[in-house]
Parts: sequence; C-alpha cells; structure tokens
Amino acid sequence: MSGLIIAIPSKGRLKEQVEGWLADCGLKLDVTGGARGYMASLKGVPGVQVRLLSAADIADALDAGEIHMGVTGEDLLRERGEDIDARVLLLRALGFGRADLVVAAPKSWLDVDTMADLEEVAHDFVARTGRRMRVATKYLTQTRTFFARHGIADYRITESGGATEGAPAAGSAELVVDITTTGATLVANGLKVLSDGVMLKSQAQLAASLRVGWDEAALMAAERLLRIVEARAAALRSATITWPARGDAAEVATVDALVAAGASRRPNGLLVDSAQVADASLALAASGLGPVTASRPEFVFEVTCSSFASLKSRVI
Repeated sequence: MSGLIIAIPSKGRLKEQVEGWLADCGLKLDVTGGARGYMASLKGVPGVQVRLLSAADIADALDAGEIHMGVTGEDLLRERGEDIDARVLLLRALGFGRADLVVAAPKSWLDVDTMADLEEVAHDFVARTGRRMRVATKYLTQTRTFFARHGIADYRITESGGATEGAPAAGSAELVVDITTTGATLVANGLKVLSDGVMLKSQAQLAASLRVGWDEAALMAAERLLRIVEARAAALRSATITWPARGDAAEVATVDALVAAGASRRPNGLLVDSAQVADASLALAASGLGPVTASRPEFVFEVTCSSFASLKSRVI
C-alpha cells in the first residue's frame, strides 16, 4: 500500500465536525465527484488519499489494516475488543463527537442506583422469573467486559438493531447499554443512568492502524499531517506576549521566573499557556515593563512531534 490512506466519516454531524477541524488546521478537503463523492484529497498534505466511510466502517478498516489512519468514535474502536490497543493507536482526541456509553435502568427501579445494586437485582430476577435479565445493546463486547468487571453474570444480551432506549418500554429488555450525549432521550423513555454506570467517555479520535503496511511515503505524509495538527492544537492553547524590552536585572528576573513556571522564550517575548496570559502580563507590569501585548499564534511548530514519534515507534 503506497502513500497515506486516511478515512473520515461520510455523513452526518461528525463529518461536518471533522471537515471543520481540518479546515481550522488549514487542510482543505477536496471531494472527488462532488458532494456525493466517496474519495477526496487533502490540500496541504501531498500524497494523501482520503476515503469517506461510515464511522463504523472506519473502525473496522483500521482494525483490519485496510487504511493507515482514520477519524472515528472511540466507542466504535473499543467495541473491536479489549486488545484493540495492540492493533490501533489512538493519536489524538479531537474534542468533538462526545458521547458516554452508559448502563441505564428503569427509573421505577428505586432501589437500583449502582452496579452492585444491579448485581443483586439480577440474581433475584432469575430466582423470581426463572430467566435472566435482558440487556438491549449494540455494544456487545464492552457490555460483557464491564458487567464481568462488576461481577454480574445473571443477564443475557439482546442485540439491538434500532432505537435501543425504547427496548424496556417495548418489553423486549429490562436494561439498556447505549451511547448518550445529554441523557435526554433516556429520560424521555423512563430510564436513568446508574451512578457508576458510565462505561466509556467517548469522543472522536484520530487513530492509526498498526496492522497496515507503513512505507516511507506513508510515514512522510503522516508526519506532515501530524505536525500540522499538533501545531494548530498547541496554538489554540497558547498566547504570545510581547513588551518593550529594557534588558535590566528586574526584567531578566521576571522573565526567568515566568520561564521556570512554564513559559517558553521567543525572540521578542514569551509563549505562555492561554490561561496564564493575565498572570504573566501582570507580573511583567509589576516589574515596570509594558505595555504588554498578548496575541494568539496560528500555529506553534515544535522541534519534536509526540504523536508521530509514538506512531513511528510502533510501526518501525
């Protein structure tokens, strides 16, 4: 497989968010065949072939080694098995596509608030009805792992093919394990999330396959892409502060103290965490330095790229 193949979601809100993220990094997606095309190129990173697939298919393709990189939900990757980290490397959490994978029970189960409570109810349910509690879910692997971790064995999974949250009301299950963003749909269906029933706090991830063949061309393109992505992420959490330099002892001492606290020297000032702009500026002003001007950089390219270093160490 020559060159870098990356997959992004082909539709929906996640597709829009990924395209927005790429555009914010200065990487324009050029779709082949118009809006309904399923292939694209990435302007700014030569030699990259972009495939537009469903989020679930991207997780499958990463695991199978059919693509080099992809953007998909962590929940879908974790569903591939507990050993997924041996086959897929999570490079960067993207901060969107957030959702929690949760265990939810009927609100009418007043005595059930924790997984320990659920274990007791599951045992009593078998004794009373002669059958195991049914759990409706699309997330079979993670449900089995999570329930086993909490010592719950008296249940059976009913694989959900539609609106999972409606299963208890329809009489096809007693519990659900499902993805939720606000919890509003669960509440509307008379369900509550157990207090310790959050199985995974998922979000969109930029991930790389460890099973695909990584040639030199693919690695070069991946390094360029990851350096741009990291530089943009660093810029979003940073600010540059400048002031008229004096070069006296008070200025040197103040700057040295700020560097010791985490700031980085720049030719005409300092690069600081955006949350520390006010503190750093006030410290300079207290030393008689100013006016202090703060600005946001577009990109901050460091000498090293941690995500690429992590990828290279796993595939070479």
